[in-house]
Amino acid sequence: MDFLVIVAYVTGVLFVYVLGKMLLVPLKVIFNLIVNAVIGGGVLLVMNLIGSFWGFTVGVNPITALIVGLLGVPGVVLLVALRLLLNGG
Repeated sequence: MDFLVIVAYVTGVLFVYVLGKMLLVPLKVIFNLIVNAVIGGGVLLVMNLIGSFWGFTVGVNPITALIVGLLGVPGVVLLVALRLLLNGG
């Protein structure tokens, strides 16, 4: 085999590897956001179901959905804390 052919193969493999790494990182971030949103939404749903017995619920609207979707469980804690601070419990 000619030296230039070997260099071309190695360059091609490295290019595919770097391209795969560049595409894999955003997919991991998107996957983590989706998992975070699903877990946070589930916690919010359970909290609203249990809290409804005592008259304590957090309204689900686009803003609360965005907060829970981005932050996950800490977003639910933030919403509960805000609800308690602003409404006096």
